Amino acid sequence: MTETPRRFDPTNPDGAPTSPYAEAADATPGPASAEQGLGTDVAATTAGREDTTRPEEPTAQAPAPAPAPDTRQVTRAGMVWAAVACALVVLILLIAFILQNQEYVQVKFFGLEGSVPLGIALFIAAVGGGVLVAIAGAARIIQLRLAAHRVRRQASPGTRTR
Repeated sequence: MTETPRRFDPTNPDGAPTSPYAEAADATPGPASAEQGLGTDVAATTAGREDTTRPEEPTAQAPAPAPAPDTRQVTRAGMVWAAVACALVVLILLIAFILQNQEYVQVKFFGLEGSVPLGIALFIAAVGGGVLVAIAGAARIIQLRLAAHRVRRQASPGTRTR
């Protein structure tokens, strides 16, 4: 008969692992772990076998929780790298678009008239739209900063600014 794998409990001296399966179960926590308070192993129960493990004895002190796995830290350098990588992908797609649209088109703008490749004309239009959005965003940011400055100035009337 084979032993059912279970986790090692350091507060129970009789529960030391006696097989390589028990050590493997200790290394990789499964659904039935000692921290969850389950006295049976899921594999043994689902296979229809009898439970060969004993219920754990209550201890005066609860075992310390396992340390949390290391989480990745998001850094400014990482964010800049991701932004540069995305910008490079967009630029490559833009270059492919411009190279595939080399037919000359007639462009008229406020009385000006000229002939430009279609890809370049669309690129210029997109950059112009981006500039307009940037100007509108900058105006809104300036407006919000001025409003915040007025609120700070009214909140502290005793101080004078020069």
